[in-house]
Amino acid sequence: MECICLIKDIYKAINAFEEQFDQAFGICINQGLVLCSLKGKTLSSSEIAEQIGLKFSHVSKLIKAVEDMEYIARSIGSSDKRYMNFELTEKGSALLKQIEINQIEIPEILQPIFKCQNEQTSTAIR
Repeated sequence: MECICLIKDIYKAINAFEEQFDQAFGICINQGLVLCSLKGKTLSSSEIAEQIGLKFSHVSKLIKAVEDMEYIARSIGSSDKRYMNFELTEKGSALLKQIEINQIEIPEILQPIFKCQNEQTSTAIR
């Protein structure tokens, strides 16, 4: 039972983070994940779904939303005209930079995860 209570606390922290993220940047965290997955890349919708770990049906709605906000643009696949590829627009790149610069404070319960990640990054850079 202790594990489920910890998961509840983590879930609450993630929800609070998502609320702050939405208020700060005008997009939900999942839309932010779409933008992040396209940083410096052109991907198909199935590749985006794989990158962010969500079901294709959910990702297609996210793609439509960020495309409507003009943060991403679609192009027809070069080898197969039935497939669409997506990439960041200038507006999307600018928002992603804003997100990177104006980071939202990580909830306390999640900080050990990020501390560990930062230590691994620092070690890898050396």
